Amino acid sequence: MAVPHPRFWRMGSAQIPRLVKLFLSTYIEFRTPMPSRKPKRKLAKRRSRKSRSSTSSPSALHVGPAFEKLVKVMARLRAPGGCPWDREQTHATLRTYLIEEAYEALDALESTDDARFAEELGDLLLQVLFHAQIAHEEGRFAINDVIREIYEKMIRRHPHVFGDKRAKDAAEVLRNWEKIKAEERRAKDAKAAKDLREAREVKEAMEVKDKKRPGASSSFTSSSSLTSFTSLLDGVPRTMPALLEALQLTRKAARIGFDWENVDGIFDKLNEETRELRHALSSTSSASVTSSTSPTRMQSVESELGDLLFAAVNLARFLQIDPEIALKRTSAKFSRRFREMERLAREQGATLAQIPRPQMESLWDQAKFLEHKPS
Repeated sequence: MAVPHPRFWRMGSAQIPRLVKLFLSTYIEFRTPMPSRKPKRKLAKRRSRKSRSSTSSPSALHVGPAFEKLVKVMARLRAPGGCPWDREQTHATLRTYLIEEAYEALDALESTDDARFAEELGDLLLQVLFHAQIAHEEGRFAINDVIREIYEKMIRRHPHVFGDKRAKDAAEVLRNWEKIKAEERRAKDAKAAKDLREAREVKEAMEVKDKKRPGASSSFTSSSSLTSFTSLLDGVPRTMPALLEALQLTRKAARIGFDWENVDGIFDKLNEETRELRHALSSTSSASVTSSTSPTRMQSVESELGDLLFAAVNLARFLQIDPEIALKRTSAKFSRRFREMERLAREQGATLAQIPRPQMESLWDQAKFLEHKPS
């Protein structure tokens, strides 16, 4: 804001209102728009559109340029003369970071700190750009292909929004989603089979042209293997964390009715798997698996424990609880209580490792009590 000229302060009180009036009249005349020659109806329509667009977030209006800037930053980091570390990365070396950033974003989500959440989502977005940039350098695909794929997928899989179909509730949306996915998968398999047939025909034609002997071996797959079996469980990546993989598998199976009728059946399954695990352990020389346990016995115990965990994941799914998040929260709770035990031990002049086991249990109970004690 400009500071008034010193002469303004020397004006008399009678002169100031006249000066203000002159300023306002000049300002209003300057700001008054010229009469529009367009019909009033079109003008009103234009104003209506303007009022609707004004409800959008100001930052949302500039997503395109902002995204382009980030893409250019990623390309610059990978270009000659860019960052040595970024230039050395590959899809394989970035796998760990992709998982870590996803978990850090989840942790920020639960913190209710919006600034931190936005930052972590940005880190996760950077991983997507990183992989797209590497693929672009290898001539495979670019970030535009990534965006196009997800854009077209969202349109295809929401016919109740962008098409003529209707969905009465979320359950019907999920059923339609799986049907559309299966149709897309069949179309991809058919295209792959067609491409393979055409490639084989080209190869055979070249063999005839080169006067190769009939019946010569071919590196192409026989026609009997062209038709691949499509499973409802296709699309669940094996690289997922085990809990999430089990959740996705059981969720897909449950959507076609392969599920328990009620939660009691899952508790019975948990009891059954617990008994089988105890039986596997009872066949060993002790109640636990040690380095001296035979590999066959170890595999048996591992298998039974896996069955027990799988049943627990089923219980979580049936109760509409994400087992990964539930276990994360329980791990965080254990960490808080254990750190409190360490603090209590220090108050007694010792480390937690120096305290006998029975006293450790007492400290654990104290930590639980303090956690629930009203502040």
